[in-house]
Amino acid sequence: MQHRDPFFHNNRSMNRRSFLKMSGLLGLGMASATVFPVSAEAVRFNRKLYKVSGSQLAMGTFVSMTLFHESKNQAEAAMGRAYEEIDRLSKSMNRFDGSTAIAQLNLEGRLRDVPHEMYQVIVRALEYHRITHGTFDITVKPVIDLFRNKFTGKNKGVPSENELEAVLTRVGSHKIKLAKGSIVFQDPGMGITLDGIAKGYIVDKASECLLKQGISNHLINAGGDIRTMGSKSDKKPWTVAIQDPSKKKNYPDIIQMRDGAIATSGNYEIYFDQEKMFHHIVDPKTGCSPVMSTSVSVLARMTMEADALSTSVFVMGPARGTAFINSLPHCECLVLARDGNRSNSIGWKSAAI
Repeated sequence: MQHRDPFFHNNRSMNRRSFLKMSGLLGLGMASATVFPVSAEAVRFNRKLYKVSGSQLAMGTFVSMTLFHESKNQAEAAMGRAYEEIDRLSKSMNRFDGSTAIAQLNLEGRLRDVPHEMYQVIVRALEYHRITHGTFDITVKPVIDLFRNKFTGKNKGVPSENELEAVLTRVGSHKIKLAKGSIVFQDPGMGITLDGIAKGYIVDKASECLLKQGISNHLINAGGDIRTMGSKSDKKPWTVAIQDPSKKKNYPDIIQMRDGAIATSGNYEIYFDQEKMFHHIVDPKTGCSPVMSTSVSVLARMTMEADALSTSVFVMGPARGTAFINSLPHCECLVLARDGNRSNSIGWKSAAI
């Protein structure tokens, strides 16, 4: 998913996938705790407004911001604080950093005095597990670990049925127990990954940070998790193009947004085999990566909701997933199937630039 703004500036000399390969980040979710400097640009948009754009590597992706405000200095300062918030939260939920609470939880299977923000994300994750009837599940970490080990280890190969069955015994959000700020896994060997929901939560928090500093017109794009507030300029809505899975800029749809969020889940960014049969999205019931869809975009009020639901619909498949979104208030979806077909919810609307 891309922000289609004719004035949008992205200062990088290589594409995202090449950069992530070089950085060793591809397939690691939020494995990076490295802070890269913000590449920012401020231009006077008209007599009243400045347009301030910035980009920084965070959460294993490029996070771009576009702000409109009367004061260039105020917008630049607000952007800096928003990036600081993104960095703080992404570090705190980085399961690859052994010093974090989530890493400790995955290692020991229990954690007392869970950090407030991490607890919030897990509580919401369990709610999405409930409303999706188990489709969204943060306990698929053992399966993801199996994929990574099988395709990057010395003895490379496709996971066997026995190996999948073994790790599936450790999957199931119903085995997570919450009580008075503590978390306990019921079975040994369990682990959680917040990759399917935390990025949306962090984008929402960054947007909240900008609003608190008086920046009511902004767009944040974290690798396809997009939050828009207000308008672009002269009360015009933000224009967002749905990412082309083939990366040929044949955008499946173009929409216009004001206050809302959209997230896209696909099999084309993080995958373990060239056929894209094993990727970062996993069906918690089978242990396999869903193959019916190539891309799912969900519109919602909050980015965290769009993030979790796009993952869920990808697992459900086009027909079931679209019907599920139709049952929810304030949500819409566009699903691109592997066979080239597309389906969308009743209220999905496109708008040409």
